[in-house]
Parts: sequence; structure tokens; C-alpha cells
Amino acid sequence: MLAIDKTVIVRYLTGDHPGQSARARALIDAESVFVSLTVLLETEWVLRYVYGYDTPQIARAFRGFLGLPRVTIEDPTLAAQALDWLEAGMEFASALHLAKSAGCTEFVTFDRGLVRSANLPGAMPVRRL
Repeated sequence: MLAIDKTVIVRYLTGDHPGQSARARALIDAESVFVSLTVLLETEWVLRYVYGYDTPQIARAFRGFLGLPRVTIEDPTLAAQALDWLEAGMEFASALHLAKSAGCTEFVTFDRGLVRSANLPGAMPVRRL
């Protein structure tokens, strides 16, 4: 299994660079690949801030990509939870941080937006410091 980074995923999803996009597609269609949560986090940032994807586009792209037969994601249950929370209005980074903190009693932050958006099913209590 090969580990891939955000550049390969972005090329696969956007098709923005003919040569690199074709190579990314050929690799992912032919080889088993592993995507870490940190790579997924970086990919979300690039799609949102460089390519202008909105939340529904990101969620659709990730769900489609992560559902490919040769793609393995680190902690698929956690990634699915973070995507659910993204679609419910939470920032993706915050959703990953919160999901990774499962088992803790509370998540503490200065981020008012996170406190507002974290009142979701399955989320632990989030408190503003």
C-alpha cells in the first residue's frame, strides 16, 4: 500500500493539471493507497481556500474519493464523523479535533464559532474558556 499526500488527491479530484492529474488518477485507480487524517485536513484546506470549493462540494468530493475501492483512510469512523459534522456546519479542522478527542469529558476553546457549531449529535460538550 502506498501513502499519498494532498497534492495527489487534489490533482485526482480537480483534474486541474493534465499531466499530473492523469498520473494521480492512474495511480489511485491501479494501486491501494492510504490517506492519513492530516493529509485529509490539508486537502480540505487546499480545496476550500485555493480552489474555492464550498462545504457541499468538499463533502461530496471526500465521500466519493474515500469510497473508492483502493483508498484506505486512517480511522474511517472518525473521518465519517468529521464529515457529518462538516455538513452540519462545523469547520472541518474543528470537527477532526473534536472527533479525535472522543473519550475526553469536555473540549475547551476560545473559538466562539466552534462552541456554537458543536452542539451536534455525538459531540462532547464544548466550552468557551
